[in-house]
Amino acid sequence: MSFETPLPPYNASDPHATFLNSSCFDLLLIEMVPLAHRLAEQLTAERGAVTTRLDEEEQREAAFRRLDHLGYRVGQGLVERFSRDRPRFTDTLDMIKFLCKDIWTLVFRKQIDNLKTNHRGVYVLTDHSFRPFARMSMASPSETLARVQPFLWFPCGIIRGALASMGIQATVQAETAELPGATFQIKTITTKS
Repeated sequence: MSFETPLPPYNASDPHATFLNSSCFDLLLIEMVPLAHRLAEQLTAERGAVTTRLDEEEQREAAFRRLDHLGYRVGQGLVERFSRDRPRFTDTLDMIKFLCKDIWTLVFRKQIDNLKTNHRGVYVLTDHSFRPFARMSMASPSETLARVQPFLWFPCGIIRGALASMGIQATVQAETAELPGATFQIKTITTKS
């Protein structure tokens, strides 16, 4: 899969040549959050429940789970497809670098700007111009932080799914201090034998 304009000659009948219109992908990412919220509202309404503060929190959690799960599957699929011709990764840092360079470039057309680690299973990925936030603006900073958080759930799922496909179980948290930047914190989960 490539976001680059294909250079002639290219064979459109090649089963391995796939091209994606990046505008369509941007619009899909923009629409995923409202869709997840609408589906959560419909499920709550079908139960016949009166909307309360608790139901709003349940709806938010349902939207989070849906977006995270979608991202998880996308991350798994991307790694399965694009790491098959690579040698096996030897350590966790190599896997994180593959995520930051190759997978992030496939999805968001740029690499992660900054990767930090404490070498104890915590990695911080910083994207100073996160593509889904590139055209967002809000009236007040407090409104901004509350409204953009759901747009980070899908990329968190992509990160978790990609890492899970490479054999790393992790939790991913995302935040933004100001638009269009985003910071993703990955904590690997070590299994005790």
